Amino acid sequence: MTTSPTRTPGKMPRRGNAGPTNYDFRKPIKLSREHIRTLQIAFETYARSCGTLFTTRLRVVSSVSLVSIEQLNYDEYMSSLANPTVIAVVSIDPLPGTVLVEISSSAVMTAIDHMLGGPGGAQPERPLTEVEMPLLRGLLERMLGELRYGFEQLVDISPKLKEIEYNPQFLRAHQPGDAVVVASFEMKIGTEECVASICLPFTTILPVLEKQETIELTSAERVIRDSSLRNLTAGLSAAPIDVAVRFRPIRMRTDDIVELLPGDVVPLAHPTSVPLEVTVNETVFAHAVPGNQGARLACLVVPSPKEEKRR
Repeated sequence: MTTSPTRTPGKMPRRGNAGPTNYDFRKPIKLSREHIRTLQIAFETYARSCGTLFTTRLRVVSSVSLVSIEQLNYDEYMSSLANPTVIAVVSIDPLPGTVLVEISSSAVMTAIDHMLGGPGGAQPERPLTEVEMPLLRGLLERMLGELRYGFEQLVDISPKLKEIEYNPQFLRAHQPGDAVVVASFEMKIGTEECVASICLPFTTILPVLEKQETIELTSAERVIRDSSLRNLTAGLSAAPIDVAVRFRPIRMRTDDIVELLPGDVVPLAHPTSVPLEVTVNETVFAHAVPGNQGARLACLVVPSPKEEKRR
């Protein structure tokens, strides 16, 4: 997956190798490398056609290029957007869900200025007028036509513009924790540069990607994959894990715990006929009886009480 550092709203992200990034095992990446390749082809096709659209429609040299494809939570995506910004809320029949197309306000004002015959360049930040709003809707609808063209090899969709929002805080297209796929683009309209993005619901795009044929790996890619699998397996097999053998827990009052002194005896509610619990991170995975091996304390793993009852 192509990754990029967290971007500052309205600013271009830095290119180049940003070094290793932390991996959060609580939010595993579910998109495979083949899925990312498929999306990359679709979004790059959209970016090229969208750049041509801007050049011909605005009569100024323009370009759009794909920067990254990331899997985020919806709340994380909303937090990364500037306020105000232009967010087009789009339906993509026959697929379910809502797609968001975001463009910075400065880029939108520059595009409208070019459409009205102006020189472009830096524009004041202000609400759109009644004359400018139809121009924006027309431009967005043309962009959605290019989006349909970019995805036609994956699925035949009919993007339709539903509404336009300017404040990300007021937009609740998805639940905060919903997974989304975010494609970021470097957009240049004349001298104006910005980062635009498209946000797709993960549950909407994943079934489409899973229907695509699996891309055949080359011999070199297969060797790298097998080597990585062996290294990962060897690393996990040798990873140290804290294991504990414990009696059944008991409940005590706080006063009794505070008054404990060396030599005091605490009665346990663990029957002598019941084996001890072998745990890792509070998870019981085996049972054992206490003993010793030479001068060291040890335990012998035995069948669990449930297995004994089955016999």
